[in-house]
Amino acid sequence: MTVTAHAPAVKVVGANGQISLGKQYAGRQVLVEEREPGVWVVRTATVIPDNERWMHESVAASDLWAAMAWSSTHEASDADQDDTLSRLAHGKR
Repeated sequence: MTVTAHAPAVKVVGANGQISLGKQYAGRQVLVEEREPGVWVVRTATVIPDNERWMHESVAASDLWAAMAWSSTHEASDADQDDTLSRLAHGKR
């Protein structure tokens, strides 16, 4: 991990309670921790939605990688579409 130190920058908290961190962080999610009154630590973060977390578990991730590898060597086809849809509908009952 590389640590790069930058000189402190003075920011002004606007009337609406916001500060700007710069355009390079536009749209990014951040974690804001208040260590003590008036002391904040702001870190960029990647947040995984709860309904997608399963994809990052080792078994699911391994299965997804295997499926992607398989799909790259097999041409897409609608040949078994009716059978596949029938099996999927049957499984939902």
